[in-house]
Amino acid sequence: MVVIGGGITGAAVAYDAATRGLSVALVEKQDFGCATSSATSKLIHGGFRYLANMEFGLVRESLRERRTLENIAPNLVYPIPVLIPCYDTGVARNQWVMKAGMLLYDLLSYDKGKTWDKSKKIGLHKAMAIEQALELEPILPKSGLTGVYIYHDCASLFPERLTLAFIKSAASHGAQVSNYSKVEEFIFSDAGNKEIVGVKVKDLIKNREVELRGRLTINCGGPWADLILGAAKGKNSAGRIRRSEGIHVITKKLVNQNMLVMILPSGKGFFLIPWRGHTLIGTTDKEYVGNPDQFQVTKSAILELLETVNKALQGAVRIKYEDILHTYGGLRPLVEDQTKEVYKTSRRYEIYDNAGDGLEGLITVEGGKYTTSRNLAQKVMKMAAGKLKKNLGRCVTGQNYLAGCDIQDLENFIKELKAANQDFTEKTVECLARYYGRECGPVLALARQDQSLAEPLNDDGEIFAQALYAIRQEMALTLKDILVRRTGMGTLGDPGDDKILKLADLAAKELNWDDARKEQEIKDAIKLFKLPE
Repeated sequence: MVVIGGGITGAAVAYDAATRGLSVALVEKQDFGCATSSATSKLIHGGFRYLANMEFGLVRESLRERRTLENIAPNLVYPIPVLIPCYDTGVARNQWVMKAGMLLYDLLSYDKGKTWDKSKKIGLHKAMAIEQALELEPILPKSGLTGVYIYHDCASLFPERLTLAFIKSAASHGAQVSNYSKVEEFIFSDAGNKEIVGVKVKDLIKNREVELRGRLTINCGGPWADLILGAAKGKNSAGRIRRSEGIHVITKKLVNQNMLVMILPSGKGFFLIPWRGHTLIGTTDKEYVGNPDQFQVTKSAILELLETVNKALQGAVRIKYEDILHTYGGLRPLVEDQTKEVYKTSRRYEIYDNAGDGLEGLITVEGGKYTTSRNLAQKVMKMAAGKLKKNLGRCVTGQNYLAGCDIQDLENFIKELKAANQDFTEKTVECLARYYGRECGPVLALARQDQSLAEPLNDDGEIFAQALYAIRQEMALTLKDILVRRTGMGTLGDPGDDKILKLADLAAKELNWDDARKEQEIKDAIKLFKLPE
């Protein structure tokens, strides 16, 4: 099996396929999880708002998968309390509707307490006294406030590393994985019957071409899936995918421990999420038309988001453009249907056997959301088994920890690590424990071998040793890979030119960059942290 796309969907498919004994190759044209999978709202959630569209099946699937990801990646997925205020105007004024939605959400997540780590058990929703809510989150607008509900969903500490955990899990079961490997064209059988038997891949690092052959090719291209399908057909293809752009901004701390969801009179909304001592604000949901390779966050999109947020917060705080520490965005692949607004377009997914298009040997995945990717992969394998005419056994990915995540009691695990590694700060040990799980030992070992690698780089306690580990053990090949997908050194914004230069020196030595390559890497990294003008 050849899997095209190294986001969460491709990673989950490769992992599931490898655990069933198939020979698997996964290729990604950029870095693993660098597009949609790294542009998430850092949530693993059931999709409370989907209830308004009566998508009960999708919500139930998402809530079940939320619990599964809590179980198999306990260091990367954790419960977060969510406050939803009700006001005397707009959609949220009907408290009985909100109450009914909360009850239904609880009902659909009836098994949420069955977590392997009992500390991650999620309780039922509650109505909260307004005074208590204002004490918890003073930023909550007071004017017109009629009630507040609190429930729990889950957040992902580091979605990029969660995707990487799926990649590593696939590799640990024999899958061959490669980033910076672009599919150039499809290989067809000699019979000329449009049967796809593999792909030609351009190794963008070594500038060479490689042929990968397999009985099945799985197109997990996300926002690029229809373009990949078009290449297989030999023509441009509009496909069934719509693309929705979602942007986020990070500011100083505005909320405490609770995610705050503001529902606008239109029925749309935004949220403020506590994340690493800062606040993550998002997200937009606006149709994007154009080449997905050319998408970028624009100043106008940021200003539009800030205008919406400031208006809803009623002067409790006013966020200016200059207050933004970092911004990021991406494209959501949505399955085309009759709805006019992408906000209302379903987050469901569809799996197509492209034999119906005259392309035997190709399966295309379209749509979907991060939370349901593991279960999506399970359904892909069901179709694959039929295509291969082979009993592939049962899915086991929901019963086993992801690579490095086999931790039964996270808090006790962190406590024991701190006691055993007192030559490092507690912040550093806790940060590495959560990011790497049981794989944090080798990172600490690198720092002990070279004290210059043990220097704390930020308030989280991250250290230079993580960069070296990312290159040697996690296939990081660029400065951006290190800064925003293997470590959190750049995910809160510009870490400073001095740190970027030190990381560049380390990477250049390890990856044998010449001066020109090193200079370009530095320029690309610095550009990454500049706000759009």
